[in-house]
Amino acid sequence: MKRTTKRMLIMLLCVVLLIAVLALFKFLQIRKLIASMPKPSPQVVTAMKVELQNWQPTIKAVGTLNPVRGVNVTTEIAGMVRTIHFRSGQDVKAGDVLVELNADSDKAQLAAQQAAADLAASVLARDRQQFAVKAISQAQLDADEADLRVKRASAAQQAAVVAKKTIRAPFSGRLGITAVNPGQYLNPGDTIVTLQTLDPIYVDFTLPQQELNGLATGQTVKLGIDAYPGQTFGGKINAINPKVDPSTRNVQVEATVTNPKRELLPGMFADVRIDAGAVEERLTLPQTAITYNPYGSTVFVVEKAKPAAAKPGEPAPKPEAATSGNGEQLVAKQVLVETGPTRGDQIAITKGLQAGQQVVTSGQLKLKNDTPVVIDNSVQPADNPNPTPQEK
Repeated sequence: MKRTTKRMLIMLLCVVLLIAVLALFKFLQIRKLIASMPKPSPQVVTAMKVELQNWQPTIKAVGTLNPVRGVNVTTEIAGMVRTIHFRSGQDVKAGDVLVELNADSDKAQLAAQQAAADLAASVLARDRQQFAVKAISQAQLDADEADLRVKRASAAQQAAVVAKKTIRAPFSGRLGITAVNPGQYLNPGDTIVTLQTLDPIYVDFTLPQQELNGLATGQTVKLGIDAYPGQTFGGKINAINPKVDPSTRNVQVEATVTNPKRELLPGMFADVRIDAGAVEERLTLPQTAITYNPYGSTVFVVEKAKPAAAKPGEPAPKPEAATSGNGEQLVAKQVLVETGPTRGDQIAITKGLQAGQQVVTSGQLKLKNDTPVVIDNSVQPADNPNPTPQEK
């Protein structure tokens, strides 16, 4: 019995020893395989140092150009067009005659009523002489005076009708394109032509209520118009609506823009920019440097790699190929940042970076923590605070 137990223990020890030898052999094999695996190759990226720059806080909006004065010129009374005194697109002054309607019958009625008024005036003059010698009563004299006033009022009314047959420009401006022709019959309210005042011109836009603190009457605005790339038009805020729209929580703002060349036209779309507050200093980066994730915004900071410590009995590790100009090894480190407002190609960094740190501006999609990098700035991403889009 004792011999059997002893044999079993010896067999068990042999099995354990065999398993240990096999495990050691497998461990050494895996270690050798890991050591022979190629290390990740350096990734080529562009990078720049984040620096403090002057930053003018701005408020941006989308606006629509509207005329200071603009109407559809119409007629108050019906009539046949006799003469047109303007050309489409012509500049006119207030009071200039635009259209004359046929007023022959109205002028004839006016002449008849003026003649009746003149007769009533003569009758009143004779009756006053007769009243002086007590030949007529005071009642007759009063009736003559009333009749004269009525006939003069009728003549004045008819004169107003005749005057309405001559349609004049209500204010100075530029006429639009007309479809009215001589001989055409116009009804009251029919549009003859549009008339717009172009200098100055209004730009109307809305802003969220949280921007009210940065708005004030007289504040300067700058406009960008798609029709005139590269040009900026200046103006000033002349009115801020005293009521916020309860459905959108936006406030309407109106600014007056000088337009001496008549380049800006009502109905145009405008990019509005308002300088709000004093100039600040902020860390800036190209917007391409930011990687947006569900857990926050990140950038990759380029740092010097720390040399790996050699294990006892092993040779020192060889340096990587990713180096700076002076031979220093570089790696990328992912850093969480908080971003602020944007301007053009740039974005402000409010937290997470310090001035002087080198940040990857492109190529970060192929990086992860401690990835070796090589910096090649032969082509840099756009970093213009006021870019001008150009077709190529």
